[in-house]
Amino acid sequence: MVSNNTPWEKRIGKQRLWVWRGWPIRYSYLWVSGQKQECTKTPLILLHGFGAAIEHWRHNIPILAQEYPIYALDLLGFGGSKKAATDYSMYLWAEQVHDFWLTFIGQPVVLVGNSIGALLCVTVAERYPEMVAGMVMISLPDVSLRQKTIPSWLRPIVNTIEGLFSPPLLLKGLFNIIRRPQIIRPWIKLAYYDASAITDELVHIITIPPQDQGAARTFCLLFEAVKGTDYGPSIQAVLPKLTMPMLLVWGLQDRFIPPSLGPIFAQLNPNIILVELDHAGHCLHDECPDQFNPILLDWLKKL
Repeated sequence: MVSNNTPWEKRIGKQRLWVWRGWPIRYSYLWVSGQKQECTKTPLILLHGFGAAIEHWRHNIPILAQEYPIYALDLLGFGGSKKAATDYSMYLWAEQVHDFWLTFIGQPVVLVGNSIGALLCVTVAERYPEMVAGMVMISLPDVSLRQKTIPSWLRPIVNTIEGLFSPPLLLKGLFNIIRRPQIIRPWIKLAYYDASAITDELVHIITIPPQDQGAARTFCLLFEAVKGTDYGPSIQAVLPKLTMPMLLVWGLQDRFIPPSLGPIFAQLNPNIILVELDHAGHCLHDECPDQFNPILLDWLKKL
C-alpha cells in the first residue's frame, strides 16, 4: 500500500503522454490488483477541476486502484497537457475524453469528476452514453445558472471586474501575479474548509502548470470561454435525460458552488444518489479522502 508519505509522483500511477490532435496530453494509469491478469472490472476515469491536474487525485488513486483500473487525465490546457491556443469548451474536452476512451479502454467506464470535471462528466454522458456505465460528480457547476448563483448585489461588481480584465494584456498581467505561490495559497483556502489540508505539497502541485510555456495565453482563452454562452450544457436540461447510475457528492461548506444546488439537482433524476458531507469544501476528494474514498467504493459495489 502506498502511504501519504510517498512522493505524489509515485502515488498517481504511471504517467504517460498521449498525442491528441497534435497536442501532448498527460495521463496516468494504475491498477494494483490487475498487474498480471486480464481486466474484468469497470475502469474509472478521473477528471480534475479548474486549475487542477492528475496530482489532485493523489489521495484517491492509490486506494481506488486496489479494486479498479484507474485512469486520470489532464485536460487540454491544464496540468501536464499542452497549453494550446484553441477554443476551449466542455464539448472540446468531451471529445478529448471520448477519443482517449476509444484509444485506451473501449469498454464502459465510470467517470469521476470534480467541479468542471463533474460538468464534463455530464457533457460526456450526454454526447457519448455508450461509454458511460455510471458517473460521480463532486460539486457540480451549472454554467446556465452562473449569474443566478452570484448574489444580486455582487453581480455588477463581478461584471465590472470581468470587463476590466477582458483585454488580453491585462489578463496576462493578472495571471503573472496570481500564479505566484504566495498568491495561490490564499486562493486555495477558498476551496477548502479544513486549513490543515492546504499543505506545501498541494501548493506546489497547483503552482507547477501555470509556469509552463503558453500558460498565460491559455488562461486568457479559458477566461473568455467560461464567460461564453457555448461553454457547456445546462445541467437542469441534461440531467433528467440520463439513464446511468449517478452519485452526487457535495461539501456543505463549498464556497465556490452553493451546496443548496445539490438537492435541486438530485430531484431531477431518480438515478441520482446525493451525499452531503459536513465540514468539507469544494475539493472534498482531496480535503477529506478518508470519507470520500469509502463512499465512492461502496457506491461502485452497488452498480
